[in-house]
Amino acid sequence: MTLQATDPDTKVFLQMRPCLFAAAYRMLGSVSDTEDILQEAYLRWQRSDRSAIQEPAGYLIRITTRLCLDLLKSARVRRETYPGEWLPEPVLTEDPTELLDQDVTVALLLALDRLSPLERAAFLLHDIFDDAYTDIAATLDRSPEACRQLAARARRKVQQLPPKPPEQSQHGMDLAEAFFRASKTGDTAALSQLLAQDVVLISDGGGKAIAALNPIYGMDRVARLLDGVARKAGRRLPANWRLCRLNRLPAMMCWSEDGVLETTAIEILEGRITRIYVTRNPDKTRHLERALV
Repeated sequence: MTLQATDPDTKVFLQMRPCLFAAAYRMLGSVSDTEDILQEAYLRWQRSDRSAIQEPAGYLIRITTRLCLDLLKSARVRRETYPGEWLPEPVLTEDPTELLDQDVTVALLLALDRLSPLERAAFLLHDIFDDAYTDIAATLDRSPEACRQLAARARRKVQQLPPKPPEQSQHGMDLAEAFFRASKTGDTAALSQLLAQDVVLISDGGGKAIAALNPIYGMDRVARLLDGVARKAGRRLPANWRLCRLNRLPAMMCWSEDGVLETTAIEILEGRITRIYVTRNPDKTRHLERALV
């Protein structure tokens, strides 16, 4: 959706758009669904009675949240029948103009996905956007006390996440490139120096591309898997690939041998790779095709 700030109301929406995108993306874990939600939110904003709206920002956040909740009622059913592991759609976070200053890391999105839609909404509205429970109650059609309990349950679950490692921009990108080269060529000696002993690899093919159906745990098993994949691909780097940042993580994207646009993002702790997220579902990577030319 491309909008031009030709009137004050559109300008207000465009100023809020990065915030609305981050909110909807964290609710849904889907870039394409988020874009659809924002388009509908804009149409409702255009049709709204401005004289009755005291706080446009809060109004737009509440519209977006309600639309996400409506979509999640059907998305939850689809998720329960999802083949293999589910990962959020990767989103580029290397362009400062996107202003995705909120946490959109894969670990947080996976934690939010384990919450009920109402828990997720209450947590985001209160802990991220600082809405009062009375306002959240109006958005979720629940009592303020019920919303307080929803947010508290969600907060306890999210707080179980391990602390985020300190930002190491260039070091992280160097490590990502070294891992990419080692994994694609099957250099197990290099992989043993890059991977943590308790590393976990999660891949998402969505039933549409080859991927491990379950997480792979431990350095040895992950290295063997990567070596096997490299052997089948001829132990060479893809012809078209690039380093990037996805969901604020060091990452790489490439066209794989089977014609699938594949993304790999890594988490790093104390100089070793602890988590590897591989997305091969073409429905989830299609929006990145223009970024890999």
